[in-house]
Amino acid sequence: MSATFGGRSARQSKLSQWLRGRRPKEAADDGGREALLLASAAAGLPLAPAAHPVSGYRCSCDRVGCPTPGRHPVSFAWQTQSTTDRGQIERWARHQPDANFITATGMVHDVLDVPVQAGREALERLLGNGVEVGPVAESDDGRMLFFTLTRGTPEDEDEWWPCELDCRPETMDEHPGLRWHCRGSYVLVPPARLPGDDDERMRWVRGPEHALPDPLSLLEVLTDACARHAEAEAEAEHAGTTWPPRH
Repeated sequence: MSATFGGRSARQSKLSQWLRGRRPKEAADDGGREALLLASAAAGLPLAPAAHPVSGYRCSCDRVGCPTPGRHPVSFAWQTQSTTDRGQIERWARHQPDANFITATGMVHDVLDVPVQAGREALERLLGNGVEVGPVAESDDGRMLFFTLTRGTPEDEDEWWPCELDCRPETMDEHPGLRWHCRGSYVLVPPARLPGDDDERMRWVRGPEHALPDPLSLLEVLTDACARHAEAEAEAEHAGTTWPPRH
């Protein structure tokens, strides 16, 4: 891919189709991957390279028994390394062709991270009510990410909290409901490959070209949807069935 988006109508067409959800798997090819990363950076999402899955469930990092294979940054300095600089992201993408990428939250944006069934319900409700939703990503492992403006760092630090008070990126299984990724956290950005035996990935449902909304405009609907999802799961477990139903 060239250093500019000029003179690449075919690739633009592929990207726009992917962002509309028509051909999500094609984002994994070389041109689509780099274009999607640059689109995220152009929208203001600071990116940094991340590990990637190897042979199913193993991680590309050197850590034995990595608890979050393919989901964590490759550098401990990921917060200061994260950037929207086009040239740097192009170099990373080309020199690390298998790498996933993370975006650091709490700088420009936060992420409200919910179970996918709850997220789909909430998204339909929000759009039906005319709420400006913003970018939304969905992963094949059952999570939906709503990208929002960050609440920032107020003058009074007592009015704010780091993400560790809600969750840490490595505590996914401990927070089955809503997780608010803010200062000190990160999430994967599409296109990302997930660990597993199948070709599981993360994709945009609504692309990064959508403006970031105020998180509080989404929070009530997302919280209600998560509560209904948890209640349905509990009822299904009591009845000895699964939720959501498998077809």
